[in-house]
Amino acid sequence: MDSRGKISEAGQQLQQQADVVFNGKNCNPASATNNQQVFLVVEEPEAGLPVSVHPPLMFSFNERIRPLLDAVDKLRHLKVAQEGIQLPTIVVVGDQSSGKSSVLESLAGISLPRGQGICTRVPLIMRLQRHQDPQPELHLEYHGKVVPTDDTHIAEAIVFATNEIAGNGKGISNTPLTLVVKKRGVPDLTMVDLPGITRVPVHGQPEDIYEQISEIIMEYIKPEESIILNVLSATVDFPTCESIRMSQRVDKTGERTLAVVTKADKAPEGLLEKVTADDVNIGLGYVCVRNRIGEESYEEARVEEASLFQTHPLLSKIDKSLVGVPVLAQKLVQIQATIISKCLPDIVRKINEKLNSNISELSRMPQNLSSVTEAMTEFMRIIGFSKESLRKILLRGQFEELPYQDDERMHCPARLVEMLNQFADELQKSAENKSTEKFLVDEMRVLDETKGIGLPNFLPRTAFLVILQKKVKEISKTPVDFMAEVWDYIETVLITVLMNHCENYPQLQSATRRATHNLVAKMKHKSFERVMEMVEMERLADCTCSTEYMSDWGKLMAQQNVFMEVMNDHSKPTIITIEGFGEIEVGHLRGHNSDVRDQAFDMKMRITAYWKVVLKRFVDNMALHLLLSVQNLVNRDMEEEIVTELMGSQGGGPSVIQRMLEESPSTAKKRERLNKSIKLLKESKEVVAQIIDRITVDD
Repeated sequence: MDSRGKISEAGQQLQQQADVVFNGKNCNPASATNNQQVFLVVEEPEAGLPVSVHPPLMFSFNERIRPLLDAVDKLRHLKVAQEGIQLPTIVVVGDQSSGKSSVLESLAGISLPRGQGICTRVPLIMRLQRHQDPQPELHLEYHGKVVPTDDTHIAEAIVFATNEIAGNGKGISNTPLTLVVKKRGVPDLTMVDLPGITRVPVHGQPEDIYEQISEIIMEYIKPEESIILNVLSATVDFPTCESIRMSQRVDKTGERTLAVVTKADKAPEGLLEKVTADDVNIGLGYVCVRNRIGEESYEEARVEEASLFQTHPLLSKIDKSLVGVPVLAQKLVQIQATIISKCLPDIVRKINEKLNSNISELSRMPQNLSSVTEAMTEFMRIIGFSKESLRKILLRGQFEELPYQDDERMHCPARLVEMLNQFADELQKSAENKSTEKFLVDEMRVLDETKGIGLPNFLPRTAFLVILQKKVKEISKTPVDFMAEVWDYIETVLITVLMNHCENYPQLQSATRRATHNLVAKMKHKSFERVMEMVEMERLADCTCSTEYMSDWGKLMAQQNVFMEVMNDHSKPTIITIEGFGEIEVGHLRGHNSDVRDQAFDMKMRITAYWKVVLKRFVDNMALHLLLSVQNLVNRDMEEEIVTELMGSQGGGPSVIQRMLEESPSTAKKRERLNKSIKLLKESKEVVAQIIDRITVDD
């Protein structure tokens, strides 16, 4: 059986024992008659006072719950809640002057600080432990120290500790103060007493005292693991109590709220109706109590309380399962056993999950570098991983093992293809005829300017080159802009990947970023030179081995007959459709020399067919150039550039490597946080393991 199973089994056993203790014939508060008194503990009686008889099974029950309760207290002391692990807690809330302190005094058998205004100014964690020794042991825990005290000086000690935590004024603090009470006759309970709710600040209190108190209370009662002990005065209407409103905000059904009604002797009229009607949804029920008055001892107060609820004409009508501090203690112990048995398996699971997660996260962090050799080794490792990542995302298009699966910008082959297609479209658009109003006019003008002595039916090559060079010049800026756009994109990808791999070394990041910028600038310059060379080659000569040229020229020339018919027959419409050009107006050509006009048509078709070859050659050469350049960059140039930058004078020489030995503040802080968390969780796990061992031995 695993640890959670053992904890769960122990919780079930506890609950069964609780059912026996609280549902037994002689001790069930719900079944007690008016002539029965239910006592939780064994007291050493004063003269003339009754001895409360403790059922033997309760001893066994307390022996079972005490280790679990101690474990929860240890976890609380370790501040495991800082790791997001909530602990089962009984939280005591109430409006100011509701009698909250008196209830806690009755349960603990000690005197708490009294006075005007807020007496509880910090969360007071009260750990009550049944003690066999007649001599009680009391001490306070705060600010990492343990301060012993006694019954006589406990109130003074709490005030002193509170002033040390929250200051000597009347302000409050969220830093808890722990009070440990080991005493005969007290129930095994741990409760958190919170400042009483007040809306109007008194002299010396901050103006936002209500907001501060509310924030503390909500922090403690919001977790589902918290049981809310709501202390209400019988002298007020329950729905108007601020503590009720707060508890209803986090516990609408009241399933984890228990109400204690104080000052029952001062307002007996209608109290029975209040606790039976339950207009405010108190799911765990009510307990009405009479607190100690004046110089009464706690034993005398219990006798007077029992007498009050047995003999008072109004209060005696309230069911005995709803009255008395002993009944309250019993209910709290039972509730505590239930919530611990319910929550501990989840606490074990959450501790293990959080511990494993933190250990895994710490293992993924870079090791502390202690020498230049280690730093250089780590640097080369980073370069190696960066190159492999870039090969995957720039060359292979693999993203499964990288943190870029959902970032479409990092799907580089797809983005480069999109950019290349867009470049091809822009080239094509730049080559399209913007207007058909001057069809063949430019060609005829060029033919006229390049004519020479020779045969009339030969096209002059000079004319073809003039037109070709003009078209090449018109698109020469487009490839340059495309290369600039591509390399800007590649630079973004490079920096993203490199910064990710050396994120723990900001000293290395700056040198790497600088090297990347310089490298891309060099690659961009080479690409610009290559583009201009390509442009110059296309301007220099008309040359192709492509069979598509002759095929396309033949298809275009097959439409010459349609053109000539329109030129010769003036009765035909002057708008014709030529494949590759669409609808064009040709009426302006009828008055020109037919030989020149026919040569111009041939020239136009030759240029159109050849231009398709030129554009395709541009796109193909640009694509091949990019593939080669990116491959060289990843496999060779990047590493060389970064090492040169890192080791050169501009990069600071070996000092950059030396500075790698110093962790960045964020990394150091993260490492410290993880180590601290792991230490806390291991200690918490050890606490839980001791419970498991105890359960195993007991079983």
